[in-house]
Amino acid sequence: MKLSRTTIRLAPVLVIAAGAMGFSATPAVAEERTCRGTIGAATLDNVRVPRGATCVLNGTRLKGTLKVEAGASLRAKRVQVNGNVQGEGARSVYVAYSRIGGSVQLVQGRAANLSRNAVNADILFDDNRGAITASRNRVGGNLQAFQNRSRTLISSNRIDGNLQCKENTPRPTGGGNVVQGNKEDQCRRL
Repeated sequence: MKLSRTTIRLAPVLVIAAGAMGFSATPAVAEERTCRGTIGAATLDNVRVPRGATCVLNGTRLKGTLKVEAGASLRAKRVQVNGNVQGEGARSVYVAYSRIGGSVQLVQGRAANLSRNAVNADILFDDNRGAITASRNRVGGNLQAFQNRSRTLISSNRIDGNLQCKENTPRPTGGGNVVQGNKEDQCRRL
């Protein structure tokens, strides 16, 4: 392709004009919304539930990740999260009738209830002190429960990977789980 002299002279002017108009080659930064209270049917990038806060999501769509901080509570229903749901030290996490594009990781918290969700990757409950429930979920990866110290109920889930349970006190209860991989350790009979 042969460029004319006019095109060659205008190229630097077009680059400068694009820069002045705010066009940039750097990627956009995803915004994080802090949730204290209720968020309804809105589309957001990332949501963070700060320490000690309570957040209710109803019909909310997230392009990124949902994080629940220490002492915080989350109640999410009919939510779509393209990324992960992460809770570390959360007081309570309840997610129902929702779609999660990544994993759900709930560690060192208290109560958690995941019911009737489609989770594309893994569900992990690790070192929690309150009651744990995973019921009627569709899990694209593994469902794992390790070192939880209260009642753990795992029932009627469809799991494409493995169902793994170790060092939970008391042992997990439940049944009716359809597992494509292996049922291991404390979950062999569930």
